[in-house]
Order: sequence, then structure tokens, then C-alpha cells
Amino acid sequence: MRPYLMCPLALAMFASPLQAQPVFRSGVDLVHLGVTVVGKDGQPVSGLRAEDFVIQEEGREQGIAYFTRGLDNDLETMPLHLGVLFDTSGSMDRDAGFAKTAAIKFLRDLNFAVDMTLVSFDTEVRVSRFGQSDFPRLVERLRGQETGGMTALYDALGVYLDGAFAQDGRKVLLLYTDGGDTRSRMRRGELLDLVRASDVTVYAIGFLKNDPGNARLMRRVRTLAETTGGDVFLPLTAEPLDEIYAQIRDELAARYSLGYVSIDPTTDGAWRRVTVTLAGARPELEGARIRARNGYFAPYFEDAPRDR
Repeated sequence: MRPYLMCPLALAMFASPLQAQPVFRSGVDLVHLGVTVVGKDGQPVSGLRAEDFVIQEEGREQGIAYFTRGLDNDLETMPLHLGVLFDTSGSMDRDAGFAKTAAIKFLRDLNFAVDMTLVSFDTEVRVSRFGQSDFPRLVERLRGQETGGMTALYDALGVYLDGAFAQDGRKVLLLYTDGGDTRSRMRRGELLDLVRASDVTVYAIGFLKNDPGNARLMRRVRTLAETTGGDVFLPLTAEPLDEIYAQIRDELAARYSLGYVSIDPTTDGAWRRVTVTLAGARPELEGARIRARNGYFAPYFEDAPRDR
């Protein structure tokens, strides 16, 4: 376990240029995409093959160089790093116990993750990373979190994403919050830039029971999650949490990992739009939707030409 203690004053690390970060890449040249296909019945679609997908970068088709199904496959090449952001602010006091139990069940089922990062946040942000052998310590740490204080949601997300840059492989973050942010130094625009620069898939559970007025802020959280190819759940009570976690587990089990080597050699740090679509017309896929990250920042070198 590697413990960290960070407060908003520690966020000066984010002042470095985003284009200089080795973002959205696994290996030297592979651009990695986590892709979820959801049928018109709302259920994840499994059993697809590499030839069922078409990847385009800035409108130019790319050749698929890597393909696998399910997060528990090919862990040697593409390990899974799991993160959990847990709101421990005062507004979460009433349902914190139930939420902790549901989160522990979810983490226990994903026992193939290489490590798990727990970020608890209120007025401050606290980060601890655990290997699978340290799972009992993770449970102890999560259950020991006390509620109180203000809510530094954006700062917590920023601290986690900054640490995730150094992790190679597939990264999934589960965020549990009531949506309020009353403390963060980080601004929404800065956080959105970090989200776009990362290759973390975010699933957010927004608990609106304590303050339905936070629906506006949860729309911002939805934007962050959907930018990564993830999703948002907005239960009005804590009772559906087990069902929501089961739905996320089913989706992750049917998730596809695609990788390609970009045919654009430019190293100017520019944003590149990426789209993933289904190839051909298959009746069983009629009305299916694809969720995936919508782009990435190209590599950047100081002497790179800016004209494209």
C-alpha cells in the first residue's frame, strides 16, 4: 500500500502543459480505446469481433492492431487498474455505511485488477493504492472513513487522474458522490482538460437525495463521464446501489479493448478526434449504441512542426 495525503494546495502539479503528458497510450505507439456496445434493449452486446468495428481518427480510417473482449482477458499485455472516488463530506453522512458496503462488494468481484486506488474526499483529498493481496486493508480503510467537512470533488478527480497518467493498461474509475463541490481549487475547465488527456473510463453514481438542487452539477459530472466513454447513474435513494454496481460489472465484462497505431506521424500535441462505429449492417445490432472516448492528445515534442 502506498499512502498519499493531498490537499488543494498540492494541486500545483497540474500547471505542467497537458500536451507534454504521455497520454491515452499503452505501449510506445498504441492508441488504446475502451469500447462498450449497448443494444436497443439497454443491455451490453458481447461476442463481437475486431472486424465488426471501424475506427476513424480525424476522418481517416485506422487499422486495428489490438483487440480483446472483457476486462479480465489479456491481463499480461493490458492490466486493469481500478479506482474508486468516495465522497466522505458531511452531506453523505446518512447513507455512507450502505454505500461503503456496496462499494466493497463491487471491488471484491473485480479481483483480477492489478491494483485498486481509493480516493476519499471531503475538505481534503486522501489517496491510497492497494494490490490485490492488500484487499483486507482496503476494506479497513474504506470502512474507517468518517464523514464531515466540505466537498473537494474536482480536486479529488484531478489528483486521481494525475496519478493515473503513470499507469499503463486499462483504467476504470468509479465515482460516488452527491454531486456538490464546495471546496475545490481546480476549475471545471481545467478538470475537463485533464479528463480529455487521460485514458481513464469514468462511471459516476450521483446520489441526489440529500440535495436535489445538485442536479445541475451532476450534469457536469455526466459530461466528464461521457467524455471518457463511461456512464452516469442518478438514484434518488441508496437502495438501488447493488443493482447499479451489478449493471456496471456486466458492462465491464462485455467491454472491448481496441488499439491502433495512428497513421498520422505528427508530434504536435494537438487534439485528435476519434470515432468508433460498427461495420456493416447486422439486423441484431440495429439501434445499438457505442460508448467510447472521443479523442486523445497526440504526442508532443518541442521541435515538432505545427503545420499539418
